[in-house]
Amino acid sequence: MEEQARESPGSSTLLQDAATTRRTLSLVPKLGAGIISDIRARAPWYFSDWTDAWNYRVIPATALIFFANVLPGIAFSLDLIETTQQYTVTEVLISSFMAAFVFSVFGAQPLTIAGVTGPITVFNRTIYDIIHKQPNAPNYLQFVGWVYLWAAIIHWVTAILNWCNFVRYVTLFSCDTFGFYVSWVYLQYGVQVITRQFSGDFEGALVGITLALLMLVTSFLFQCLSETTLFHRHIRRIFSDYGMPISLIAVSSMAYWGRFNASNPSTLPVGGAFQAANGRAWLVKFWELDGKWVGIALPFGIILWILFFFDHNVSSLIAQGSQFPLRKPPGFHYDFFLLGITTFIAGLIGLPAPNGLIPQAPIHTTSLLVMGKPSQKDIDEEEQITKPSSQSGYDSNPGTVIKMEKSSDYSVGQREAPIAVVEQRVSNLAQGSLCLVLLTGPFLHILGLVPRAVLAGLFWFMGADALKGNGITIKLLYLIRDKTLTSPDDPLRKVRKSRLLMFVTIQLVAFGATFVLTQSIAALGFPVIILLLVPLRAYIIPRLPFTQEELSILDGPTASPFTMESVGGSLHTA
Repeated sequence: MEEQARESPGSSTLLQDAATTRRTLSLVPKLGAGIISDIRARAPWYFSDWTDAWNYRVIPATALIFFANVLPGIAFSLDLIETTQQYTVTEVLISSFMAAFVFSVFGAQPLTIAGVTGPITVFNRTIYDIIHKQPNAPNYLQFVGWVYLWAAIIHWVTAILNWCNFVRYVTLFSCDTFGFYVSWVYLQYGVQVITRQFSGDFEGALVGITLALLMLVTSFLFQCLSETTLFHRHIRRIFSDYGMPISLIAVSSMAYWGRFNASNPSTLPVGGAFQAANGRAWLVKFWELDGKWVGIALPFGIILWILFFFDHNVSSLIAQGSQFPLRKPPGFHYDFFLLGITTFIAGLIGLPAPNGLIPQAPIHTTSLLVMGKPSQKDIDEEEQITKPSSQSGYDSNPGTVIKMEKSSDYSVGQREAPIAVVEQRVSNLAQGSLCLVLLTGPFLHILGLVPRAVLAGLFWFMGADALKGNGITIKLLYLIRDKTLTSPDDPLRKVRKSRLLMFVTIQLVAFGATFVLTQSIAALGFPVIILLLVPLRAYIIPRLPFTQEELSILDGPTASPFTMESVGGSLHTA
């Protein structure tokens, strides 16, 4: 893969110089060296990032990621909207557009999808719960504006001081645990959406459950059909590309058919077109906040920085995982600097701050895959590149599984595999622009017709789909699988069962601690636990009674060496 990237005309010298600079970043703490290196590496590809979009794969990728990004973002924000009364759907959509515009037009990693996530809505809601109980409570949006400003400043300092090099310590251990947590958050939010239906009409709640299950089943049905040998391969790819959007539109329409419509199912709350909550001005005058609250906002800003440092960088990592045949260089330092800018703007105009999305980021890259029949050389190279992942027995992406076309009737030469990714900026920009279209009066009315229960089914589908490809899930399934039906070539056979149990238990304990903390008043502390996963893997786990071979099978780098060059190269060792 690295050779493929370096064979592009006019880029060889630039990429070699950038790689040399990156390898020395940790040794020479030159201010802004990482940002400069990222810009130098990515700049030669900027024009091709637009011209390469002349590919059909961009269309289904835009449609898929638009629904997978916007609707969950709105659903995540419902609790925040109803609790604080300081946000509406408008703020969520504008935040999604801002992130898409900045990272698609100016970013070094345009494949990474950013938007409003579950963790940021929990963070903002918890801030409201804390300050709302205080005597002489400050203006909420002004306080959040200072939290975001402090976080933005730390983002900029982090990028300038090359602290994103810390990302090279992130392995599948941390990504799988965090991906497992995010998957269960999706499932939990789906349940919450359904349980809230029971506060109204009981018949409407039962219809809501029916719609949610229909959304879940039909989405998985399309996915399963895309993985069979039924129909022509182009039909199967249509099922894969458009199955989820078709399911969402069809099930939403079902809510207005016959007895379903009579039950009056609960729908999404929408306000006026391009109007902020409560008719407020868009500019938040955070500088008018009392001085004591400015200081109190600092620790909240530090916690937000911790969350975004891990969440956004891990999203970027798995969107550029070793299973994707990428050829264009990444840019972690530069993009993290841009994330500081979007965080500051979000606080300035009163938006929930966007950041990298899991599982949407890897879903985006997967939807841009070009499938074909690989040459023997490509197969050999892929085996070398993905060796750590295959040793672990699963895909390096905790939210996406790439499946090759296979059947007992297929010969090796007939199977399809990923041979390229359409690396471009248009799909990200297009899905963000659709958010602005959705804010116009007619489309906002249509958005208001979508039943909340359909979003519950979407949450369940995305959460369950992410769990399928998660390393923790695959290890757990291995432990309960009939060993006589387990492949003799499965790498996990080389790991002692007690050590496999120990490794998975550590991950589950970390997941449990994070999940439980998120449900408490101390929810603001969950980013700290997530970040501690990295030193836990780097310094504690190697001291436990694992052999080097066992650790190399149980864990591995998230991205290829080519991708990790942006942060000085992967430091993963057994």
